[in-house]
Amino acid sequence: MASPALPPHPVLSRAGEVLRPALTLYLDVHRHPEPSGRESRTAALLAERLAASGCDVTRDVGGHGVVGVLRNGEGPHVYLRAELDALPMDERTGLAYASANGSMHACGHDLHLAAAAGTADLLSRTADRWRGTAVVVGQPAEETLTGARAMLADGLYERFGRPDVVLAQHAAPLPSGMIAHGTGHGPVAAASAALTAVLHGRGGHAATPHLTVDPVVTAAAVVTRLQTVVARETAPGDRLTLTVGTLRAGTAVNVVPDTAELGIGIRAADDAALDRALAAVERIVRAECAASACPRDPELTVLSRSPALWCHPEATRTVRAAHTALYGPERVGDWPPSMAAEDFPLFGDAGAGIHAEAGIPLVYWMIGVMGPKQWAEAAAGLPPNHSPHFAPDIRTALPPAITALTAAALTRLGGTAEAQAMAHEGG
Repeated sequence: MASPALPPHPVLSRAGEVLRPALTLYLDVHRHPEPSGRESRTAALLAERLAASGCDVTRDVGGHGVVGVLRNGEGPHVYLRAELDALPMDERTGLAYASANGSMHACGHDLHLAAAAGTADLLSRTADRWRGTAVVVGQPAEETLTGARAMLADGLYERFGRPDVVLAQHAAPLPSGMIAHGTGHGPVAAASAALTAVLHGRGGHAATPHLTVDPVVTAAAVVTRLQTVVARETAPGDRLTLTVGTLRAGTAVNVVPDTAELGIGIRAADDAALDRALAAVERIVRAECAASACPRDPELTVLSRSPALWCHPEATRTVRAAHTALYGPERVGDWPPSMAAEDFPLFGDAGAGIHAEAGIPLVYWMIGVMGPKQWAEAAAGLPPNHSPHFAPDIRTALPPAITALTAAALTRLGGTAEAQAMAHEGG
């Protein structure tokens, strides 16, 4: 069944007007990505684009965070969150605008920024059709799960107003123009923690290993033993992942180093399971160090932690109905519970200890980014997020990313009969 054309909505019918500046932003950010905590250039580009759309812009909120406020009379505060940061990895997409600086937008954050900027631009051009305040949040350091906390701790809600809803979307290897919402039968994203474990040995010459305590051997034992946390300490029906993503030790093949450092990531369906896994990691690391007669206790440091993401049921139904009305039911599907991780939950009740607000609804959905040719050639599987080959088809992905976010915002901001109909049609 062919997808229907866009309905003659007074705001969305003008989406074509904002594509060029949004695309320009996307291409620039994709070509010049910046990793977590170093997003100064990206922040400046977003700030400039939001200011050109009529937003009051504030920089350096919780680090490199950007906030653009578009006020349009009395009405709800709708927050639109997008991310600034890239991943520290080499891009291998072969795109003409590929990054060559050792970082890469392999998770779609460049698309999210362009869509949020396009939505602000579109709302600015159609101010006679809605009422309220749209707040675009350019969040740093999402990949390290620290940016949301930093912005909220810097007074995001106190400074820019309590949100009536916070919206976000995320690129996924689905066909462009397809939307997927959580089912409500599990978290949209998992609870997550990242930690380091520094193991202390006693260095020396490779010719006299008996005079050393080799932390590399201990680290190898830890890596192997940690696999049992999932395989033998977690019920088969539970969802838990544990990854040792980094192992750093040594400077030369003929030197036994003094230390080895592991970078460990854990994801779980809920906070209780995450607590159990963290306790198991600490127990195993300490036990293996004792077994190796390490001269000092290991140092375990939790770098970041984020709760599971549960979207607000009623608000999600409303946004899903708007997307269904816009794109047709064949282009709006379900997103199963995922082990991906996000710090977006902190914008809602999970972050009440930071921002002291309760009852803030969150809506989060996935948006497809793969063009028809990519999808047709996907017999061997599409490159997933965080792959060096992840390459959204921006020609077909950006327009629906803008209209999907705008349609969601209008379910709260819509001051016209047409906008209100979008929130309920098909629901």
